[in-house]
Amino acid sequence: MSDDEKASGREVITGYAQANFRYFRTPDGTVYAQRNGMPVARPIRSQGTTGSHRQELMVGLYEEGRGVFNSTALKEALDLIEALALTKEVQPVHIRIAPGFDGATWLDLGRNDGQSVRIHPTGWEITVPDPHEVRWRRTQLTGELPLPTKDTDGKGIDLLLGLCNFANAATECLAIAWLIGCLGPSVPVPAPFLTGPQGAGKSTGGRMLVRIIEGMSGDLRRAPKDEENLIAAVAAGWVTALDNLSHLAPDLSDLMCCIVTGAETIKRALYTDGDVVRARYRRPLLLTGIDVGVIRPDLAERLLPLRLERPTIRRTEAELWAEFEEALPVVLGSLLDLTVKVRAVQVDIPTDLRMADFAHLCAQLDAATGLGALAAYRASLDDLNDDVIEGDLLAQTVLKHAATLAPGTDARMTSSEWLHALTQLYAGEELRPLPKGWPTTGKVLSDRLKRLQPTLAARGVLIDWGRTKTARYIEMTRPARPGPEQHAAF
Repeated sequence: MSDDEKASGREVITGYAQANFRYFRTPDGTVYAQRNGMPVARPIRSQGTTGSHRQELMVGLYEEGRGVFNSTALKEALDLIEALALTKEVQPVHIRIAPGFDGATWLDLGRNDGQSVRIHPTGWEITVPDPHEVRWRRTQLTGELPLPTKDTDGKGIDLLLGLCNFANAATECLAIAWLIGCLGPSVPVPAPFLTGPQGAGKSTGGRMLVRIIEGMSGDLRRAPKDEENLIAAVAAGWVTALDNLSHLAPDLSDLMCCIVTGAETIKRALYTDGDVVRARYRRPLLLTGIDVGVIRPDLAERLLPLRLERPTIRRTEAELWAEFEEALPVVLGSLLDLTVKVRAVQVDIPTDLRMADFAHLCAQLDAATGLGALAAYRASLDDLNDDVIEGDLLAQTVLKHAATLAPGTDARMTSSEWLHALTQLYAGEELRPLPKGWPTTGKVLSDRLKRLQPTLAARGVLIDWGRTKTARYIEMTRPARPGPEQHAAF
């Protein structure tokens, strides 16, 4: 092919692209293409199986009778388009949930025609969003949702609760609150931990909750073996669901905390010396399992235990999922109706809980329905505090020492002195051997107490740190009366 023919091909491709697509870049520098009038955006360098922009151009040019162009002409045209797009305004792309104009929220139905749901405190509607308002990113994990049913009168919520084996009404209202939270683009929600006896349908219940948001292709996954693979899975979808957990290693526990409340990772870009790739993530997380062993205090504050019970009547998988798929449009419609009601309610924000946004949502749900979600959430956190204490011998020893203090008094010692005192108290007169993981230095003890500080405060024991002119100290206080943040007296 001559140089003139190559140049002609570049010009034809570039002209077609500029006439039919809108190009922009995201905060991480990736250039996306958005077909005029459609909300779906694709990275121009992607060769993904969900459809690349290169394929869009090839098909469009062929169908309009412009011809078939070789890879060289396509590459050179895309290079030029990418360079031009780097001067455009920076705009974000979203997976499944996106903020909109005028306080609205959008839900991507994953459809080829771009139809999405606009959720506003005044109501919800199915429409194609303005491409300048919403830019959807699609991946293999973006399943298609059915068109939700209007005017369900709450029937869908009853259908969902009839299919799941939740143990009690408190668990049911927490599950509903979590689903509403999943429809918010900026509200961190705690991670439901579906637990119960063997055969209680934990995996099935988890799949149902996920598929309300992700469609029938949504599913549970095994926990990846390393952080990089888990972050990749989290970034490619909206709800991340991990099945049948039996142990939470410290690294996985810390990463789950980051997923729930949001974090960022940076790694070197491929085939570069100094460039980097930034990955921001904050996603709804769901876990299932019978028992994960010792729960660290920081993760406990981000969990939402949902207990299931064994069903009295068993059904086949085919029968169950056929019923669920048939009910899904009604379930989704009822969830959207309830979300509108909840967002229209104005209530005070509870200020004593770590996940204040979710606590606020529970309070709104209570005001709209009278379900008692906030009280159920407080009770679940109290149970988790018990689990943390039962699995941590140091916490038990601290509470045992605090029981010797008179109400309204405190004890102040250096970290090394505290380590000696607590070790003596644990070992006792029979000189019990110290358990694995017991602090070996004052610094290690201080760090452990910082993690346990919220859990101990919930049991009426306050831990604080300070310094005198000569040394640092740790102060343990047993208040005369439970403070506003203490919901259970010591």
